Amino acid sequence: MNLISLAIVFLIEQMRPLPAANAVHQLFISYTDNLSRQFNAGERKQGMVAWLLAVAPWVAGAMLLYALFASVNLVIALVFNVAVLYLVMGYRQVGQGFNAVLEALRTGDIDAARLALANWRGHSAGELDDAEIAKVAVEEGLLGAHRHIFGVIFWFILVPGPAGALLYALSALLSDKWGTRGGEDFVEFGAFSRKVFEVLDWIPSRLTAITFAVVGNFEDAIYCWRMQSNSWGNVEQGIVLASGAGALGVRLGEALHQDGAVSFRPELGLGDVPDVNHMASGISLVWRSVVMWMSVIALVTLAVWFS
Repeated sequence: MNLISLAIVFLIEQMRPLPAANAVHQLFISYTDNLSRQFNAGERKQGMVAWLLAVAPWVAGAMLLYALFASVNLVIALVFNVAVLYLVMGYRQVGQGFNAVLEALRTGDIDAARLALANWRGHSAGELDDAEIAKVAVEEGLLGAHRHIFGVIFWFILVPGPAGALLYALSALLSDKWGTRGGEDFVEFGAFSRKVFEVLDWIPSRLTAITFAVVGNFEDAIYCWRMQSNSWGNVEQGIVLASGAGALGVRLGEALHQDGAVSFRPELGLGDVPDVNHMASGISLVWRSVVMWMSVIALVTLAVWFS
């Protein structure tokens, strides 16, 4: 059922991708914003309570509903799997943003590329040149593929029904909203959400890095992972980005012009600064990785069936 569910969701996403600002997503954001206002007094235990209220009811509900549907009819359980996965995977949303930047750079329209990148990231890109735009787009694309495909698939396979996928997706969202948010109020309040996602992402980030290495330049990907990933502020992100950069043969990180200053970031990868051609290679790397994961899941599924 897992393989069929994933195949259906990928097919639906290609034909009708769910907008990032969909009603369900906005409803959850409003819910978590309200929890933050009610509970955030700058303490860690309050962040833990808010996280549990934000995540536990939905995950527990998904587990109970899946068990109920599976006991009644497997087709209903399959439909439920597909519906939840369609809501939480959403890589097509990342792909649309990436493609908008890519097409603008291909036509040489830097202003359009900056606007597309800003709309995608939610952060101004007005100071970036064409090389920096391509670099940031590759970084966002690799992290987006990991967050919205491979991390979700891992937890979907590990936990029966869609509860694992939901747990990972909601934890990732809260880590972004609370765990990495600036301001004194969120340093301690967001610590629990940040730690939970670090735990949930420990294995998926490494599996994603291995996948990029297998379908790309293996030696460079493994070298960059081992030698460079720890220098990145977020180790799990560093692993994904370093391996992806090595697999593509590009340099990520480094200096970036933003907010009226130059941000100096650790260097990840080897080779050239990304350009339009490397962006296209990045898309190919992601989809080869998807094919690899689906092939492995299919082989395991067949082995289970025949055994």
